[in-house]
Amino acid sequence: MVLDLGQGPSTGSDATTSRKQRIISDDSDMNDANNPPSLYAAQEPIFPRRVSGFFRTFKWWIMAVTLGIYYLTPWIRWDRGPNLPDQAVLVDLAGRRFYFFWIEIWPHEFYFVAGLLIMAGLGLFLFTSALGRVWCGYACPQTVWTDLFILVERWIEGDRNARVRLWKAKWDFKKWRLRITKWTVWLLIAIATGGAWVFYFTDAPRLAVDLFTLNAHPVAYATIGVLTATTFIFGGFMREQVCIYMCPWPRIQGAMMDEDTITVGYREWRGEPRGKKHEGTTGDCIDCMACVNVCPMGIDIRDGQQMECITCALCIDACDDVMEKIGKPRGLIDYLALSDEPLERSGGKAKPIWKHILRPRTLVYTFLWSLIGFGLIFALFIRSEIDMTVSPVRNPTFVTMSDGSIRNAYDIRLLNKHADDREFHMSLTSEELLRINLEGTDDVTVVVPANETKLQRVYVTARRGDPAATAGRTELRFWVEDLISGERAYTNSIFNGTGADQ
Repeated sequence: MVLDLGQGPSTGSDATTSRKQRIISDDSDMNDANNPPSLYAAQEPIFPRRVSGFFRTFKWWIMAVTLGIYYLTPWIRWDRGPNLPDQAVLVDLAGRRFYFFWIEIWPHEFYFVAGLLIMAGLGLFLFTSALGRVWCGYACPQTVWTDLFILVERWIEGDRNARVRLWKAKWDFKKWRLRITKWTVWLLIAIATGGAWVFYFTDAPRLAVDLFTLNAHPVAYATIGVLTATTFIFGGFMREQVCIYMCPWPRIQGAMMDEDTITVGYREWRGEPRGKKHEGTTGDCIDCMACVNVCPMGIDIRDGQQMECITCALCIDACDDVMEKIGKPRGLIDYLALSDEPLERSGGKAKPIWKHILRPRTLVYTFLWSLIGFGLIFALFIRSEIDMTVSPVRNPTFVTMSDGSIRNAYDIRLLNKHADDREFHMSLTSEELLRINLEGTDDVTVVVPANETKLQRVYVTARRGDPAATAGRTELRFWVEDLISGERAYTNSIFNGTGADQ
């Protein structure tokens, strides 16, 4: 490839293209003309070394708690009374309800779920602005399951050096044996992961029996199969590739962070120049590569903050261990803020952590997060155990009866959230004289089964010559009252008279 370099310097995309062309041109000199170089960089395998320390122990605890919650929650029982499921956490798609211990969310109350999702997003913004990618490093499902898979890999194949040797070794009996053993354990974990997920959508004990007796619905098997495959591939083989290429958060986090964000960093002013002590260097870093060898992302934190860093802090544990061995102070790699570097470099003292955390950005996020949380709690406590929706029948808008009266029809859906059948009394209020009656009965009461809705056709009539009969529209309000508890609910609607056609 020949480049015309006599056109002067290029700018923008042309310059980028020229740089790429030069790289290809340089490489082509070392490759056969019939075998052009590949533009794809193969994945470099990463074998994190085992490390001990505060942050590694903290990650073990978080992994145990989060996995315990995920696998065990569907098996927790909660007595809600007759005719209701006794599973503490259940997404009942057939019954169109979500149960969470004593809380029961109906379809028309989906705003609770929307509010929780908004709170989760704001919480992620808050933690990222204060502590960097702390979610990614400790509690993200990809991180938790990857940690679990690496633990199994280390248990079967050995620590880093043993795994590197095994990777480079030929495929003999030992390598096949170790790999098949590891993959088998990974597959069992992946199956348990997919199986646990479907238990959230139906009664767990009954579904478990149906799964093992091959009587479960095909959708359950398909869901388990998909989640098994994704867990096995993402946690076992793709690992850091998911975080770097598939997850959008590394590219968004920059907007959430500033110079006061506390994140994992390297005190360059203290560690440089790095090198072995016998080489006459004066920095504390002895270039032992311990921080790189324990990193699950395979990066060197000494190169500065990088998109790939998930702030797992394992490099802190590794570096602190080395500093203790060589008699140097801990904290060469530590949680720190960029704004503290000039102070520390000049011999000053860094700002307290609370000053980094309590700043305008984090306070705004905290306020919004708390506001939504309190709003959801308030709405949860004031919500009624009965409800109704009114849908006027539009075809026809009104009917003229044989005696000249005008009648409108309405479809009213009554909701009973109680655990027993309730008798509801229906009525209406309006500035004009209107009469209400229910289809199929002369009574104005209706029995609604426990934890169900009932659709009831209701007729509203205005006598001949009354203002409501001749007017265009008359406002009215439907009322429903629980005859046992006395609780009431209402919905506004419109009565259409003969004037509506004029």
